[in-house]
Amino acid sequence: MNYSEALRIALRSLRAHKLRSLLTMLGIVIGVTAVIVLVGFGDGMKAGFNKTFGELAKAIIVAKVLATVPGGGTPKELRDVDVEAVRKAPAVAEVTPLLSGTALIQHGPGSQYRGQVQGSTVSYLGVSNRELSRGVMFTAADEQAKSKVAVLGPDVVDAIYGGNAASAVGSEITVANTTFTVIGVMRGAGGGFDDVAVMPLESARTFIFGGSNEITSMAVKAKSVAQVPAAVDQINKILDDRHKIRDDSKRDFKVTALRKQMEQFNQFVKYLTMFIVAVAAISLIVGGIGVANIMLVSVTERTREIGIRKAIGAPRSAILKQFLLESTLLAGLGGLIGVGFAVTVITVGANVLPKVAPDFGAPILSAPPILVAFGVSLAIGLVAGGYPALRAARLRPVEALRFE
Repeated sequence: MNYSEALRIALRSLRAHKLRSLLTMLGIVIGVTAVIVLVGFGDGMKAGFNKTFGELAKAIIVAKVLATVPGGGTPKELRDVDVEAVRKAPAVAEVTPLLSGTALIQHGPGSQYRGQVQGSTVSYLGVSNRELSRGVMFTAADEQAKSKVAVLGPDVVDAIYGGNAASAVGSEITVANTTFTVIGVMRGAGGGFDDVAVMPLESARTFIFGGSNEITSMAVKAKSVAQVPAAVDQINKILDDRHKIRDDSKRDFKVTALRKQMEQFNQFVKYLTMFIVAVAAISLIVGGIGVANIMLVSVTERTREIGIRKAIGAPRSAILKQFLLESTLLAGLGGLIGVGFAVTVITVGANVLPKVAPDFGAPILSAPPILVAFGVSLAIGLVAGGYPALRAARLRPVEALRFE
């Protein structure tokens, strides 16, 4: 018996039991769909995160060590001259100083919020990878003129303006008995970075922090993600020289690259996707058990047919080929239907998610998960049909013909 004839017989057998065949394929369909869809959504979420926060992988934070350094005495303050020295590092693209503190932010007698107040420069948004949802950022001219202007984080706007960014822009707030005009509102960043009012550095020094040239920290942006380690080394060397540090363990400052946190998040998403896919793959195994069960039932139902075929000279290989082809065809059709459903779901998701949840990341349809899921469905068909096919091939013609 050639393969075309075996295929016709297999298709005729599946058509003869349409509902049974459909229910048997259902486990394979669900498994293949789940695997492809979950991989697509996981890749999309990872890509969306990297797109939204990818610039943060270049970010480096330099902060003063608050506690006394063991064996190193009282920590030295970070100052403007340190910022200028770091700015000259070959691997550094931009630096913005940060002067931070906590203060009561008021808008009228009944609206107030205790949050972070930061003095910085016009490069604050670019270095910290933040955007404005409304209004404008202060300018270099505002810095030179010590303008009393501020840009608010969304938590502050929620607390004293009821979340109405439109009413916030152009209004006045009072910080440390000084009135500032709100000129912009930032988009949310999460992680405790939204309860802040940012103003020009010299304005913050003059009206809030007492005029010192000290800073709390500096935000640094490397020229590329690949140059982050070099930038960290250069910053450490520059500040070691300026602060007379000879022992790394006695540094009075700490340099933290956010690239590690980004890599850790991507690793977490990778492992989470693998775990979810592994759980989804269980349905493929269940589907394989269903295929094996149906093939055993099919062998039992067609015992007399097998006996007749063997009695007229059909070899074991023909019987084995017939039932293996049927089980593989059953699983393969389920795999194809599952691929079709998965492609549909991912396509719809790619069109809908950017409108509903733009920061989530649109699911990505790629060939590897499709090929792997479909290949596994075929393998399951072969494995699940193996024992029933072998059992059918081993039947003795006399016993098969006597079967009722």
